[in-house]
Amino acid sequence: MATKAVLQQLITNPDRLSTLADEAKELAFQVGVLMHTCEGPSLPEVVTHAPFTLFPSSVPKAAFFQARALQTHFNTLVDKISQDPEFLEEALEGTIQADDFTAKLFGIYKQVQLEGQTQSTVVCLSRSDYMLDQSEDGTSSLKQIEINIFAAAGFCVSDCLPVVHRYVLKSVGLLEESERLHDSNSTPQMSAALAKAWELYGQQMAVIMFVVEDLQISKLGRHQLEKELWNRNIPFICRRFEEVSKGASLDGDKKLFIDGLEVAVVYYRYGYMPDHYTEQTWDARLLMERSLAVKCPDIGTHLAGTKKVQQVLARPGVLEKFFPEQPQVVEQIRATFAGLYTLDMGQEGDQAVAMALANPDKFVLKPQREGGGNNYFGQDIVQVLQEVQSDKRRAAYILMDRIRPRTEQNIQLRKGLPLTLTSVCYELGVYGAYVRHGRHMILNEVAGNLLKTKSNEHKDAGIVSGVSVFDTPLLI
Repeated sequence: MATKAVLQQLITNPDRLSTLADEAKELAFQVGVLMHTCEGPSLPEVVTHAPFTLFPSSVPKAAFFQARALQTHFNTLVDKISQDPEFLEEALEGTIQADDFTAKLFGIYKQVQLEGQTQSTVVCLSRSDYMLDQSEDGTSSLKQIEINIFAAAGFCVSDCLPVVHRYVLKSVGLLEESERLHDSNSTPQMSAALAKAWELYGQQMAVIMFVVEDLQISKLGRHQLEKELWNRNIPFICRRFEEVSKGASLDGDKKLFIDGLEVAVVYYRYGYMPDHYTEQTWDARLLMERSLAVKCPDIGTHLAGTKKVQQVLARPGVLEKFFPEQPQVVEQIRATFAGLYTLDMGQEGDQAVAMALANPDKFVLKPQREGGGNNYFGQDIVQVLQEVQSDKRRAAYILMDRIRPRTEQNIQLRKGLPLTLTSVCYELGVYGAYVRHGRHMILNEVAGNLLKTKSNEHKDAGIVSGVSVFDTPLLI
């Protein structure tokens, strides 16, 4: 491809490469491809450009639009699962016994269920991640890695980055390629879903509350979302879990208040990992879930996004339960599933353990976590499974076939990295937004895309963990 030839030329001309990279970084600062540094995540003046590739990566057009076409179906699927307590309880039975974090989440879910549903409006902002699995004959197929239900991030940077990549392509004479970049417009769509949930709550003086972390590396991106709400004249506040613990309460009607403000929507940007919680913040999570405020996501939707549910959905006949009389939808979704295997106690789990121990390089071992950097590969799988294979702790994980992705050459622009040509692969994320009120789906949309690229030397991924960088799809 033309971009490959240009990259080879740039590597032999270090001065031109350095100049182009500096120009790309300068433009990144201008258009908002930004993040706080780890050295000063809470200081407004300490910022850098978000890490990104110098050139956009080539994404087959068919796979790209296949992923986008699936997103509204995945929105529907997640919503249906969140409303099915029997399915969730059965699917998560073994995991609850083995994983304390999932057990605590499920305990909140059961308590809310026993008290009766307090809020008929549900809003979800998610991202479904895929990779292109390369077969031995050279063909590739789209395979889902996971669904990110909780605090799906990156969309603000993804919206801005095509401007930078379009500039880079034009600067080296790749005008035709610059026209094949696919722009994302996630931020307005994500904010529109939150705005609709706020509107359905029906109290103009009530606020949207962002639940945020102490060290907010990505808060500049969050500010773009807040700006959209500001332009819609929707009041919002940001609070940490500790502040909710100390200042929030429910009135007799289960309306949520904090610092004298009524909360219409709770938007969780934090709370997807065990170390995000203390005993007090678990109480705060329960308080919010019991309230009339719309939660994004609510506790049922949070559980619907667990890795165990992903594995159970791959079983024969399960998707049909959620899409009766829609065999084409079932077929389209199932085509993206990689091999997924239970590690629950029993013969089926025993077989999966034996399979993984015999050929660990063919699999990924996944705990019930979001956020990147949590999975096990190769000999690490052997070490974990040898420790837990004989007891119920193994049910805290699922096993998945390892994807063999298509690769290409690119240059990553990250603080501290030299300008070197590297073999890379990517994950394609498709954002989804939906709002349900009662039994009626008010909004169900594809809300843009994200491309995350990493060096092939890394097994796991994640931008915040310092492995992946932002990218833009160049459709081929």
